[in-house]
Amino acid sequence: MTHIYRCDITLQEATFFSSREISNTYYTEPLLGNYALAYAFGLINAPYFSQAEIHYAQDLAALNEQGIYVTPGTLLASPRFTFGQFNAQPDAYWFAFANNAIVARSDGSWVEKSGPVWYEHYEGERRKIGLENRPQYGRIRMLAIGNTAVCYVISHIPLTLPRYIRLGKFMSKARAIVTEQPVNIVQRQDQQLDLLLNPADLPANYRLTVFDLVTVPPTPLIQNGVLSGEFYAVGNGRYLPVGMRFGIESLQAS
Repeated sequence: MTHIYRCDITLQEATFFSSREISNTYYTEPLLGNYALAYAFGLINAPYFSQAEIHYAQDLAALNEQGIYVTPGTLLASPRFTFGQFNAQPDAYWFAFANNAIVARSDGSWVEKSGPVWYEHYEGERRKIGLENRPQYGRIRMLAIGNTAVCYVISHIPLTLPRYIRLGKFMSKARAIVTEQPVNIVQRQDQQLDLLLNPADLPANYRLTVFDLVTVPPTPLIQNGVLSGEFYAVGNGRYLPVGMRFGIESLQAS
């Protein structure tokens, strides 16, 4: 039996995803990715400590086996943003800027510069301070408090979804109002969908003719797509394709 849950999400804190990076400015696009929502709703048991390894393919494959799918979150009104600044200078007594690195002195150590290279001496060992692939300062554009979005959770089993979730790189708080929807399957030809979709998750038998591409990591999304096939009618003239599942094949290939 299929269960469809509509989730109305209201941001209660400024929310940041690094969707685009231009120079030293990091932009959040006005959307919520469906991978992020799958983790936020607790459908995937993510470890508290991260080893900086990506496990999308394994985690989403488990949801496919359970028959659970989450759509991307589409904003319900014009997006509102807030800007902030950051710097990565260490909170240390002494530091120096090097090429693509910030040199800090640990307690009990001393540092030396030999040409363009810095070294740290600690407990009799000499360690080269290498380059760091991280920004030293910049600006960030975040989704502002009060933005609202809608996503849908489609499941073969009944679910109890949380009322509050955490989103983005800063684990910002958001409220979720969850309502179960009646399941109504209809056949449509050349139906335009205003909801965001993940094209990698569409069944192969759907004919996608026209769409707006939204290029964001970790996978691009589409909006205003025109498709033909079977759809769930989810109210307010909105439709969702039947049979969507996480397209882990493309993740495994990459």
